[in-house]
Amino acid sequence: MNINELRSERAKVNQQVQALAKLEADGAALDAAQQAEFSELSARFNELTAQIERAEAAERMATSAAVVIDPNPATVTTSATVPVQPRTPEVKGAKVARMVRALAAARGDAQLAAKMAIERGFGEDVAMSLNTLTPGAGGVLVPENLSSEVIELLRPKSVVRRLGARSLPLGNGNLAIPRLRGGAVVGYIGADTDIPATQQQFDDLQLTAKKLAALVPIANDLLKYSGVNPNVDQIVVSDLTSAIGAREDKAFIRDDGTANTPKGLRFWALPGNLIPASDGATLQKVEDDLNKAILALENADSNLIEPGWIMAPRVFRFLEGLRDGNGNKVYPELAQNMLKGYPVGKTTQVPTNLGAGGKESEIYFTDFGDTFIGESETLEIDYSKEATYKDTGGNVVSAFQRDQTLIRVIAKNDFGPRHVESIAILTAVTWGA
Repeated sequence: MNINELRSERAKVNQQVQALAKLEADGAALDAAQQAEFSELSARFNELTAQIERAEAAERMATSAAVVIDPNPATVTTSATVPVQPRTPEVKGAKVARMVRALAAARGDAQLAAKMAIERGFGEDVAMSLNTLTPGAGGVLVPENLSSEVIELLRPKSVVRRLGARSLPLGNGNLAIPRLRGGAVVGYIGADTDIPATQQQFDDLQLTAKKLAALVPIANDLLKYSGVNPNVDQIVVSDLTSAIGAREDKAFIRDDGTANTPKGLRFWALPGNLIPASDGATLQKVEDDLNKAILALENADSNLIEPGWIMAPRVFRFLEGLRDGNGNKVYPELAQNMLKGYPVGKTTQVPTNLGAGGKESEIYFTDFGDTFIGESETLEIDYSKEATYKDTGGNVVSAFQRDQTLIRVIAKNDFGPRHVESIAILTAVTWGA
């Protein structure tokens, strides 16, 4: 066997070992035959590992001992010195991208995908991850180490995550976070006066896994690329995370919690914290409106751990373009995505067609350090080269006709604040319309 065949054989042995280990992890005791099989497989795995190490060592020695033979000894040429080239840094999420490419090329067959990962030089760690995949609902469940890498990459793609919402694992699909609803009453008393008994009131923030599905069409030319290429990896992982991040933002900002969706900031906010905005006709009106949003949190004694703004690009550009009487920018810090000292996230997931006239938008000011994203630590990925889908314009597209592979990514998460008082929203914003 050559090295690649040895690695493929070891990967198959590992898959059998993992299957037996899962039985025991699920509470089933291994019988005598299974224990004996486990011991044999372990010994075989160690034997293959030793063979691979010897083969790799032999290759290294052969390379070191290689001598260039000049077919014409009379002719001696001095080779030019080649400058050292800096190593191209690996793209974040490259392992996920390579796993997706291998699985798509193998039509979801994890064993074949692992073999292809070795042959195409995607790395042994990618091949090992592919061998630990488990099927579910027609797709495969991505290992937690690669799923967590995707979740990390979502932070710059999702406005809510980037502004500081905290991520918590939903181990069994549910999570309860206790929160203080009413505090103890403390005051001064006179002599010989009984201290009044008071009691703190507690409540729970219940997070329950909601299924998020994203469809990502990727050109087959990218998926067929056989070698490791940072540009290809970057495009694939960017397509995946952008699709998930956009849908997450819509849910975490404006979904109403019905039809199996999370409840977003708009519907967590208290009625008293929904503040109608002025027409923005003067600088003073704009300043007063923004201060009202900040004051709503300050009056509620919000901790203001990581406060920030969310707004539509139209509103952002309106504020960025405001000038005072001398022609100076009113909010120059918007060039650094800051407003009144707090970070700004702009996203098209905040609509600009609300209200009777279809011109209204919203501005969110929230303590994101007081909001939580509960999420499952695994992702499910499925593939189709024949399916049809609707693009952002509502047009039906055939993946087969476009020479694309349609990748479906399913994640499970939920969203909520510990204190609803930490959310203020300026409504009926017509600025820039």
